[in-house]
Amino acid sequence: MSCMSNLWWTLADRFFRFLIAGLAAGFFLTFSSLGYSVEPVFEVHEPSVAEKLAPERLPVGFYTFEPDEFWAEPRDSYWLKFSNWVLRQERIQGPKVQALGQWADRTLSGSAHSLPNNESYLRIGFATGSEYSDLAQFEPEARFRLDIPTTKKKLRLVIESQSEELIPLEERQRDRQLTGPERSDTEATGALRYLTEVGDAINFSNDVGVRLRIPADAFWRATAEKRWQLDDKWILNAQQRFYYFYQDGWGERTWLGLGRPAWDEWYFRSSSELEWVHDDRKFQAAQIFTLRKRMNSRLIVTPRLGVLGESQPSWRATSVFGDLTFRYRLHSNWLFAELIPALEFPREESFKDRASVVFRVEMYFSGFIEENRL
Repeated sequence: MSCMSNLWWTLADRFFRFLIAGLAAGFFLTFSSLGYSVEPVFEVHEPSVAEKLAPERLPVGFYTFEPDEFWAEPRDSYWLKFSNWVLRQERIQGPKVQALGQWADRTLSGSAHSLPNNESYLRIGFATGSEYSDLAQFEPEARFRLDIPTTKKKLRLVIESQSEELIPLEERQRDRQLTGPERSDTEATGALRYLTEVGDAINFSNDVGVRLRIPADAFWRATAEKRWQLDDKWILNAQQRFYYFYQDGWGERTWLGLGRPAWDEWYFRSSSELEWVHDDRKFQAAQIFTLRKRMNSRLIVTPRLGVLGESQPSWRATSVFGDLTFRYRLHSNWLFAELIPALEFPREESFKDRASVVFRVEMYFSGFIEENRL
Protein backbone atom coordinates (compact mmCIF):
# COMPACT_ATOMS: atom_id res chain seq x y z
CA MET A 1 0.00 0.00 0.00
CA SER A 2 2.82 2.35 0.83
CA CYS A 3 4.50 1.58 -2.52
CA MET A 4 1.38 2.51 -4.43
CA SER A 5 1.13 5.74 -2.42
CA ASN A 6 4.74 6.67 -3.20
CA LEU A 7 4.18 6.01 -6.93
CA TRP A 8 1.15 8.30 -7.05
CA TRP A 9 2.98 11.07 -5.23
CA THR A 10 5.90 10.76 -7.65
CA LEU A 11 3.62 10.99 -10.72
CA ALA A 12 1.73 13.94 -9.23
CA ASP A 13 4.98 15.74 -8.45
CA ARG A 14 6.28 15.34 -12.01
CA PHE A 15 2.94 16.40 -13.49
CA PHE A 16 2.90 19.66 -11.50
CA ARG A 17 6.50 20.36 -12.37
CA PHE A 18 5.80 19.96 -16.11
CA LEU A 19 2.67 22.10 -15.79
CA ILE A 20 4.47 24.93 -14.01
CA ALA A 21 7.37 24.83 -16.54
CA GLY A 22 4.89 24.93 -19.45
CA LEU A 23 2.98 27.88 -17.98
CA ALA A 24 6.26 29.79 -17.39
CA ALA A 25 7.44 29.18 -20.95
CA GLY A 26 4.11 30.27 -22.43
CA PHE A 27 4.05 33.40 -20.27
CA PHE A 28 7.62 34.33 -21.37
CA LEU A 29 6.98 33.76 -25.09
CA THR A 30 3.76 35.73 -25.00
CA PHE A 31 5.25 38.84 -23.40
CA SER A 32 8.42 38.58 -25.49
CA SER A 33 6.45 38.63 -28.73
CA LEU A 34 4.44 41.59 -27.46
CA GLY A 35 7.65 43.46 -26.59
CA TYR A 36 9.18 42.91 -30.01
CA SER A 37 5.98 43.79 -31.83
CA VAL A 38 5.99 47.34 -30.51
CA GLU A 39 9.56 48.15 -31.67
CA PRO A 40 9.68 50.66 -34.61
CA VAL A 41 10.71 49.46 -38.08
CA PHE A 42 13.23 51.60 -40.00
CA GLU A 43 13.69 51.63 -43.78
CA VAL A 44 17.07 52.79 -45.14
CA HIS A 45 16.82 54.92 -48.28
CA GLU A 46 19.85 54.65 -50.52
CA PRO A 47 20.02 57.76 -52.78
CA SER A 48 20.32 57.14 -56.49
CA VAL A 49 23.23 58.28 -58.63
CA ALA A 50 21.18 61.16 -59.98
CA GLU A 51 20.41 62.34 -56.44
CA LYS A 52 24.07 62.12 -55.40
CA LEU A 53 25.15 64.22 -58.40
CA ALA A 54 22.37 66.78 -58.09
CA PRO A 55 23.70 70.37 -58.17
CA GLU A 56 22.48 71.13 -54.66
CA ARG A 57 24.44 68.16 -53.24
CA LEU A 58 27.80 68.93 -54.90
CA PRO A 59 30.44 71.18 -53.28
CA VAL A 60 30.06 74.91 -53.74
CA GLY A 61 33.34 75.16 -55.64
CA PHE A 62 32.22 72.60 -58.22
CA TYR A 63 30.29 75.19 -60.22
CA THR A 64 31.26 78.68 -61.28
CA PHE A 65 27.70 79.99 -61.51
CA GLU A 66 25.08 80.90 -58.95
CA PRO A 67 22.61 78.33 -57.49
CA ASP A 68 19.63 79.98 -59.19
CA GLU A 69 21.33 79.34 -62.55
CA PHE A 70 21.56 75.55 -62.12
CA TRP A 71 18.69 74.81 -64.48
CA ALA A 72 18.83 77.94 -66.65
CA GLU A 73 18.73 77.45 -70.40
CA PRO A 74 21.99 78.40 -72.20
CA ARG A 75 21.90 81.73 -74.00
CA ASP A 76 22.81 81.62 -77.67
CA SER A 77 25.90 83.74 -78.31
CA TYR A 78 29.08 83.85 -80.37
CA TRP A 79 31.07 82.67 -77.37
CA LEU A 80 28.78 79.65 -76.95
CA LYS A 81 29.15 78.73 -80.62
CA PHE A 82 32.92 79.11 -80.40
CA SER A 83 33.15 77.04 -77.21
CA ASN A 84 31.02 74.28 -78.75
CA TRP A 85 33.36 74.23 -81.75
CA VAL A 86 36.38 73.92 -79.44
CA LEU A 87 34.77 71.01 -77.56
CA ARG A 88 34.09 69.20 -80.82
CA GLN A 89 37.71 69.64 -81.90
CA GLU A 90 39.01 68.00 -78.72
CA ARG A 91 36.69 65.03 -79.17
CA ILE A 92 37.75 64.67 -82.82
CA GLN A 93 41.48 65.46 -82.66
CA GLY A 94 42.30 63.84 -79.29
CA PRO A 95 41.77 60.25 -80.49
CA LYS A 96 43.72 61.05 -83.68
CA VAL A 97 46.78 62.13 -81.68
CA GLN A 98 46.53 58.98 -79.58
CA ALA A 99 46.10 56.82 -82.69
CA LEU A 100 49.22 58.37 -84.23
CA GLY A 101 51.29 57.44 -81.19
CA GLN A 102 49.91 53.90 -81.13
CA TRP A 103 50.59 53.46 -84.87
CA ALA A 104 54.19 54.62 -84.46
CA ASP A 105 54.58 52.35 -81.43
CA ARG A 106 53.46 49.30 -83.38
CA THR A 107 55.54 50.22 -86.43
CA LEU A 108 58.82 50.75 -84.55
CA SER A 109 58.46 47.78 -82.23
CA GLY A 110 57.31 45.34 -84.89
CA SER A 111 54.46 44.21 -82.66
CA ALA A 112 50.75 44.01 -83.40
CA HIS A 113 49.98 45.57 -80.02
CA SER A 114 50.88 48.94 -78.55
CA LEU A 115 51.46 49.81 -74.93
CA PRO A 116 48.81 52.07 -73.29
CA ASN A 117 49.22 55.63 -72.04
CA ASN A 118 51.74 56.99 -74.49
CA GLU A 119 52.28 60.62 -73.50
CA SER A 120 51.99 62.18 -76.94
CA TYR A 121 50.26 65.53 -77.06
CA LEU A 122 49.59 68.55 -79.22
CA ARG A 123 49.29 71.87 -77.38
CA ILE A 124 47.99 74.84 -79.30
CA GLY A 125 46.57 78.19 -78.36
CA PHE A 126 47.07 81.91 -78.59
CA ALA A 127 48.60 84.49 -76.28
CA THR A 128 48.70 88.23 -76.12
CA GLY A 129 51.20 90.31 -74.18
CA SER A 130 51.31 94.00 -73.36
CA GLU A 131 54.14 96.16 -71.97
CA TYR A 132 54.64 99.86 -71.36
CA SER A 133 53.61 101.81 -74.49
CA ASP A 134 53.17 98.53 -76.37
CA LEU A 135 49.70 97.47 -77.47
CA ALA A 136 48.61 93.87 -77.12
CA GLN A 137 48.97 91.57 -80.13
CA PHE A 138 47.52 88.10 -80.48
CA GLU A 139 50.13 85.45 -81.30
CA PRO A 140 49.48 81.76 -82.06
CA GLU A 141 51.42 79.12 -80.14
CA ALA A 142 51.98 75.44 -80.85
CA ARG A 143 54.04 72.75 -79.17
CA PHE A 144 54.01 68.99 -79.49
CA ARG A 145 55.62 65.85 -78.16
CA LEU A 146 55.57 62.32 -79.54
CA ASP A 147 56.63 60.14 -76.61
CA ILE A 148 56.31 56.51 -77.61
CA PRO A 149 56.92 53.54 -75.30
CA THR A 150 57.97 50.66 -77.54
CA THR A 151 57.55 47.03 -76.51
CA LYS A 152 61.05 47.29 -75.07
CA LYS A 153 59.90 49.01 -71.87
CA LYS A 154 63.21 50.80 -71.31
CA LEU A 155 63.48 52.21 -74.83
CA ARG A 156 61.38 55.14 -76.03
CA LEU A 157 61.19 57.35 -79.09
CA VAL A 158 60.87 61.05 -78.17
CA ILE A 159 60.15 63.74 -80.77
CA GLU A 160 59.67 67.27 -79.40
CA SER A 161 58.99 70.64 -80.95
CA GLN A 162 61.82 72.16 -78.90
CA SER A 163 64.73 71.09 -76.70
CA GLU A 164 65.40 72.71 -73.31
CA GLU A 165 69.16 72.63 -73.88
CA LEU A 166 68.83 75.05 -76.80
CA ILE A 167 66.84 77.63 -74.80
CA PRO A 168 68.69 80.20 -72.65
CA LEU A 169 68.24 79.81 -68.90
CA GLU A 170 66.58 83.22 -68.48
CA GLU A 171 64.05 82.40 -71.17
CA ARG A 172 63.20 79.01 -69.66
CA GLN A 173 62.55 80.56 -66.25
CA ARG A 174 60.27 83.22 -67.75
CA ASP A 175 58.69 81.03 -70.43
CA ARG A 176 55.08 81.62 -69.39
CA GLN A 177 55.63 85.41 -69.41
CA LEU A 178 56.65 85.36 -73.09
CA THR A 179 54.72 85.07 -76.33
CA GLY A 180 55.84 83.41 -79.57
CA PRO A 181 57.98 86.23 -81.10
CA GLU A 182 59.88 86.69 -77.80
CA ARG A 183 61.04 83.07 -77.65
CA SER A 184 64.15 81.60 -79.24
CA ASP A 185 63.64 79.77 -82.50
CA THR A 186 64.67 76.15 -81.83
CA GLU A 187 64.22 73.26 -84.21
CA ALA A 188 62.39 70.06 -83.35
CA THR A 189 64.47 67.15 -82.07
CA GLY A 190 64.10 63.39 -82.30
CA ALA A 191 65.89 60.91 -80.05
CA LEU A 192 65.92 57.34 -78.81
CA ARG A 193 65.81 57.36 -75.01
CA TYR A 194 67.05 54.48 -72.86
CA LEU A 195 65.69 54.42 -69.29
CA THR A 196 67.29 52.67 -66.34
CA GLU A 197 67.88 52.96 -62.58
CA VAL A 198 71.20 53.41 -60.84
CA GLY A 199 71.78 52.58 -57.20
CA ASP A 200 69.05 53.57 -54.78
CA ALA A 201 66.28 54.39 -57.28
CA ILE A 202 68.17 57.11 -59.17
CA ASN A 203 66.33 57.54 -62.48
CA PHE A 204 68.83 57.66 -65.32
CA SER A 205 68.20 58.21 -69.05
CA ASN A 206 70.40 58.41 -72.14
CA ASP A 207 69.22 60.17 -75.33
CA VAL A 208 70.84 59.88 -78.74
CA GLY A 209 69.24 61.87 -81.55
CA VAL A 210 69.36 64.74 -84.02
CA ARG A 211 67.93 68.23 -84.48
CA LEU A 212 65.42 67.89 -87.30
CA ARG A 213 66.88 70.41 -89.71
CA ILE A 214 69.20 70.63 -92.71
CA PRO A 215 72.00 70.00 -92.05
CA ALA A 216 71.11 67.69 -89.17
CA ASP A 217 72.81 68.28 -85.82
CA ALA A 218 73.49 65.11 -83.83
CA PHE A 219 73.38 65.25 -80.03
CA TRP A 220 73.74 63.14 -76.89
CA ARG A 221 72.10 63.82 -73.55
CA ALA A 222 72.26 62.07 -70.16
CA THR A 223 69.98 62.88 -67.24
CA ALA A 224 69.96 61.63 -63.64
CA GLU A 225 67.12 62.42 -61.21
CA LYS A 226 66.57 61.67 -57.53
CA ARG A 227 63.95 62.55 -54.88
CA TRP A 228 64.49 62.57 -51.11
CA GLN A 229 61.90 62.82 -48.32
CA LEU A 230 63.95 64.75 -45.74
CA ASP A 231 61.29 64.64 -43.01
CA ASP A 232 57.51 64.65 -42.74
CA LYS A 233 57.29 67.96 -44.68
CA TRP A 234 60.46 68.83 -46.60
CA ILE A 235 61.08 67.21 -50.01
CA LEU A 236 64.30 67.59 -52.02
CA ASN A 237 64.47 66.96 -55.77
CA ALA A 238 67.71 66.99 -57.77
CA GLN A 239 68.48 66.71 -61.48
CA GLN A 240 71.87 66.56 -63.18
CA ARG A 241 72.14 66.73 -66.98
CA PHE A 242 75.07 66.58 -69.40
CA TYR A 243 74.64 67.10 -73.14
CA TYR A 244 76.65 67.50 -76.30
CA PHE A 245 75.53 68.99 -79.62
CA TYR A 246 77.83 68.48 -82.59
CA GLN A 247 77.60 72.13 -83.69
CA ASP A 248 77.07 73.90 -80.34
CA GLY A 249 79.42 71.91 -78.13
CA TRP A 250 78.76 70.48 -74.69
CA GLY A 251 77.05 71.78 -71.58
CA GLU A 252 75.69 70.79 -68.20
CA ARG A 253 72.77 71.70 -65.94
CA THR A 254 72.34 71.21 -62.20
CA TRP A 255 68.92 71.78 -60.66
CA LEU A 256 67.84 71.52 -57.01
CA GLY A 257 64.30 71.99 -55.73
CA LEU A 258 63.35 72.13 -52.05
CA GLY A 259 59.67 72.29 -51.12
CA ARG A 260 57.16 71.80 -48.32
CA PRO A 261 53.56 72.66 -47.40
CA ALA A 262 53.44 76.19 -45.97
CA TRP A 263 50.28 77.63 -44.40
CA ASP A 264 46.59 77.69 -45.33
CA GLU A 265 47.14 75.06 -48.09
CA TRP A 266 49.91 77.04 -49.78
CA TYR A 267 52.92 75.06 -51.05
CA PHE A 268 56.40 76.62 -50.97
CA ARG A 269 59.30 75.72 -53.27
CA SER A 270 62.82 77.09 -53.62
CA SER A 271 64.61 76.06 -56.83
CA SER A 272 68.25 76.67 -57.75
CA GLU A 273 69.74 76.08 -61.20
CA LEU A 274 73.27 76.36 -62.55
CA GLU A 275 74.09 75.95 -66.25
CA TRP A 276 77.34 76.03 -68.21
CA VAL A 277 77.13 77.93 -71.53
CA HIS A 278 79.89 76.53 -73.74
CA ASP A 279 79.83 79.24 -76.45
CA ASP A 280 80.23 82.08 -73.93
CA ARG A 281 82.49 80.15 -71.53
CA LYS A 282 80.42 81.17 -68.52
CA PHE A 283 77.91 79.92 -65.99
CA GLN A 284 74.33 81.12 -65.75
CA ALA A 285 72.39 80.78 -62.51
CA ALA A 286 68.81 81.18 -61.31
CA GLN A 287 67.20 81.27 -57.87
CA ILE A 288 63.40 81.10 -57.85
CA PHE A 289 61.00 81.21 -54.89
CA THR A 290 57.48 79.96 -55.61
CA LEU A 291 54.19 79.71 -53.73
CA ARG A 292 51.30 77.70 -55.13
CA LYS A 293 47.72 77.25 -53.99
CA ARG A 294 44.65 75.60 -55.47
CA MET A 295 41.88 78.09 -54.72
CA ASN A 296 39.11 75.77 -55.92
CA SER A 297 38.57 72.99 -58.45
CA ARG A 298 39.23 75.39 -61.34
CA LEU A 299 41.75 78.00 -60.25
CA ILE A 300 45.40 77.80 -59.17
CA VAL A 301 47.36 80.89 -58.11
CA THR A 302 51.19 80.90 -58.33
CA PRO A 303 53.25 83.93 -57.25
CA ARG A 304 57.03 83.81 -57.98
CA LEU A 305 60.10 85.87 -57.17
CA GLY A 306 63.34 85.20 -59.04
CA VAL A 307 66.93 86.38 -59.43
CA LEU A 308 69.05 85.52 -62.51
CA GLY A 309 72.84 85.86 -62.71
CA GLU A 310 76.01 85.02 -64.65
CA SER A 311 79.71 84.41 -63.92
CA GLN A 312 81.29 86.66 -66.60
CA PRO A 313 82.87 89.16 -66.43
CA SER A 314 82.28 88.42 -62.73
CA TRP A 315 79.46 86.96 -60.69
CA ARG A 316 76.60 89.43 -60.89
CA ALA A 317 72.81 89.64 -61.10
CA THR A 318 71.43 90.10 -64.63
CA SER A 319 67.74 90.35 -63.82
CA VAL A 320 65.25 90.38 -60.96
CA PHE A 321 61.61 89.56 -61.65
CA GLY A 322 58.32 88.74 -60.05
CA ASP A 323 55.13 87.38 -61.57
CA LEU A 324 51.70 86.13 -60.51
CA THR A 325 50.03 83.38 -62.54
CA PHE A 326 46.28 82.81 -62.47
CA ARG A 327 45.64 79.49 -64.24
CA TYR A 328 41.96 78.73 -64.77
CA ARG A 329 40.48 75.47 -66.03
CA LEU A 330 37.83 76.44 -68.57
CA HIS A 331 36.63 72.94 -69.42
CA SER A 332 37.45 69.41 -68.28
CA ASN A 333 41.24 69.06 -67.92
CA TRP A 334 42.39 70.09 -71.38
CA LEU A 335 41.20 73.70 -71.92
CA PHE A 336 42.89 76.40 -69.81
CA ALA A 337 43.29 80.16 -69.59
CA GLU A 338 46.15 82.06 -67.96
CA LEU A 339 46.58 85.64 -66.81
CA ILE A 340 50.16 86.56 -65.85
CA PRO A 341 51.06 90.07 -64.69
CA ALA A 342 54.85 90.39 -64.32
CA LEU A 343 57.45 92.96 -63.31
CA GLU A 344 61.12 92.68 -64.39
CA PHE A 345 64.24 94.69 -63.57
CA PRO A 346 66.91 93.82 -66.22
CA ARG A 347 70.56 94.89 -65.88
CA GLU A 348 70.72 95.84 -69.56
CA GLU A 349 68.24 98.62 -68.81
CA SER A 350 69.97 99.74 -65.59
CA PHE A 351 67.43 97.73 -63.55
CA LYS A 352 64.63 100.04 -64.65
CA ASP A 353 61.24 98.41 -64.10
CA ARG A 354 59.54 96.77 -67.07
CA ALA A 355 55.96 95.61 -66.55
CA SER A 356 53.97 93.23 -68.73
CA VAL A 357 50.70 91.31 -68.76
CA VAL A 358 50.15 88.08 -70.69
CA PHE A 359 46.80 86.46 -71.40
CA ARG A 360 46.84 82.94 -72.84
CA VAL A 361 44.34 80.26 -73.83
CA GLU A 362 45.65 76.72 -74.36
CA MET A 363 44.14 73.50 -75.65
CA TYR A 364 45.64 70.03 -75.18
CA PHE A 365 44.85 67.39 -77.78
CA SER A 366 45.92 64.08 -76.32
CA GLY A 367 44.61 60.57 -75.84
CA PHE A 368 46.29 60.43 -72.44
CA ILE A 369 45.48 63.40 -70.20
CA GLU A 370 47.33 64.00 -66.95
CA GLU A 371 45.15 63.99 -63.85
CA ASN A 372 46.60 67.17 -62.41
CA ARG A 373 47.48 69.34 -65.37
CA LEU A 374 45.81 72.32 -63.71
